[in-house]
Amino acid sequence: MWSYRTLIVNLAQRDLKARYKKSFLGWAWSLINPATTLGIYTVVFGVFLGAVAPVAGNGRTQSFALYLFCALVAWNFFSGTVNISIQTFTSAGPLLTRTYFPPEAPMLAGLTTVAIQAVLEVGILFAFMIGFGNVSWTFVLVLPILFMLACFAFGIGLVFGLGNVRYRDVNYLVGIALQVLFYATPIVYSLDIVPAAWRRVLELNPLTAYTYSMRQAVYELALPTATNWLMMGVSAAVSLVVGWWIFGKYAPLVIEEL
Repeated sequence: MWSYRTLIVNLAQRDLKARYKKSFLGWAWSLINPATTLGIYTVVFGVFLGAVAPVAGNGRTQSFALYLFCALVAWNFFSGTVNISIQTFTSAGPLLTRTYFPPEAPMLAGLTTVAIQAVLEVGILFAFMIGFGNVSWTFVLVLPILFMLACFAFGIGLVFGLGNVRYRDVNYLVGIALQVLFYATPIVYSLDIVPAAWRRVLELNPLTAYTYSMRQAVYELALPTATNWLMMGVSAAVSLVVGWWIFGKYAPLVIEEL
């Protein structure tokens, strides 16, 4: 893939330019959308339902919006990667049928565009944390957390992107599954309020480890637990290896259907 890095960069640039083409606000929409989501969930769960965030790592800040924002950054990166993987492989059909290049190239380009969005959101999150005086060296742990999350989401996206070519129902089913998975992940709530029996089930969800690790590193200014590191590492490795193997084996067989 390294020999096709120029192609990947060009495809990513094309996608970024086309994303907000003929839009008055342009790239501002990349910030407005997550900000709106954050505002809605903060009002509904933090105000109406009375959800309370723990005290931050600095010992004085207690903000449900910031607590929620940490988890939303991880979720947006995951869901964005899965969705764009499905869209990218389908839209790359005209290029793949005209000339040869690895079918993984447009998928990596799509991942790049989502990663840029995630970097912007992390930058805003850090700015708020600094403004509240909640700062620590643990911020650097966001890099390995997001890297493993990218591997985990990309492996899943490769499989779903491949399946969507043969069965377009996959795109709709993934949309439904993501809605269910969002509430099956402790994003707008804490595991502490979940009954013990259900808590064990939710802890098996790999995204629980990613969202909690983001909160621990950025909000609580603490090291993620060894269990979370293990869960993230194993899920990222298995997803990427299995997903890339399946995609590499079957993608050449379905390109003609694009």
